[in-house]
Amino acid sequence: MEQSLRQSLESIAIKSKNANRQLSKLSSKEKNSILSNIKKNIILKADEIIKANLIDMDNAKKIGLKEGVLDRLLLTENRVRAMAESVETLIDLKDPVGNIYDMRTLENGLIVGKKTVPIGVLAIIYEARPNVTLDASILAIKSSNSLILRGGKEAINSNISIVKIIRESISELGYDENMICLIEDTTRESSVELMKLKGYIDLLIPRGSASLINSVIENSKVPVLETGVGNCHVYVDSSAKIEMALNIIENAKTSRIGVCNAMESLLVSEDISDNFYEGLQKIINQYNIIIHGCEKTMDKINNVIYATDEDYGKEYLDYEMSMKVVSGIDEAIDHIYRYSTNHSEVIITENYENAMKFLNEVDSACVYVNASSRFTDGGIFGFGAEIGISTQKLHARGPVGLNELTSSKYVILGSGQVRE
Repeated sequence: MEQSLRQSLESIAIKSKNANRQLSKLSSKEKNSILSNIKKNIILKADEIIKANLIDMDNAKKIGLKEGVLDRLLLTENRVRAMAESVETLIDLKDPVGNIYDMRTLENGLIVGKKTVPIGVLAIIYEARPNVTLDASILAIKSSNSLILRGGKEAINSNISIVKIIRESISELGYDENMICLIEDTTRESSVELMKLKGYIDLLIPRGSASLINSVIENSKVPVLETGVGNCHVYVDSSAKIEMALNIIENAKTSRIGVCNAMESLLVSEDISDNFYEGLQKIINQYNIIIHGCEKTMDKINNVIYATDEDYGKEYLDYEMSMKVVSGIDEAIDHIYRYSTNHSEVIITENYENAMKFLNEVDSACVYVNASSRFTDGGIFGFGAEIGISTQKLHARGPVGLNELTSSKYVILGSGQVRE
């Protein structure tokens, strides 16, 4: 059985690698024509996607998945249309492949420069987010990379429907549909075997829970781009405007609880006005948010559960969060340094020096002053879509869009030079 699965995945990888040779030769116009056809067919066949998604949603509810997971899994008519519109945004972006830069002439007459090139064969292991299926596919095509998708069992019907439409859209134009491949086996073994395909896969991207990401990092034999868990912090400085702070907190925590850029930990200066806590209590009551906090938090907010180290380091993905009252910005930064997953952190302040100190000393992929962490998103940043939020420092950091899915090679032009 194991040998059969390995052979099946190797077959998919070989097809993907062969398709990548064709894809890497396509012009921007040809790649955009594929994307346009995908957009058209996603819109035309939206009912098929939604019907498949309903099956996934019914199954997910039967096994009792949390509200945050259900929200990530759900595809409505508006969400499918938004997915299709993201394709158009990507079409309008500049092709990241084939740019020649840093050209210079050496003393011996050699002309040396660099050229952007696709990475090659990408693979992504992800969980209950069928929108990722389309986002990752269109990013791969635009950046001239072929892609192997391995989604979770919760979204399998949605993923099959979306990938079927994508592959048909490619083949309708006479190109190799294996530019985009889906592994339909959702067992743990398929993930493990995919991680072993050294020589076939050039970059593996895990996107999902901490356990998934850590498993890939620890076990993969192919290079990994770490997309991070989001224990995102909001720090309310003593100078913060109360209404602004409450608006940002409500948005960051409650607009979508199941996403990695949602606030999971709230830090509050001990010098903030009591008016802040009155407003915060209203938000907590409105959404029935569970609070894990310190003793000072317990003095200010009702029904607080005493927070442990584990609570402060947790990504809740629910109407639940940690909270700590701190002496000021230095303690806030120290707390973030200890517990952050280096995703997105926010300071709400009217103090310029504190804003600059926060920007300079907090070492996360995205650091905000007076804005919600929910903006950490490739689409919002103008990338059209993203394949994940990288919390590592090499080779990409933050939202991973088109440019982050390329590498480079040196090109050298000579006129007969030989080295002595």
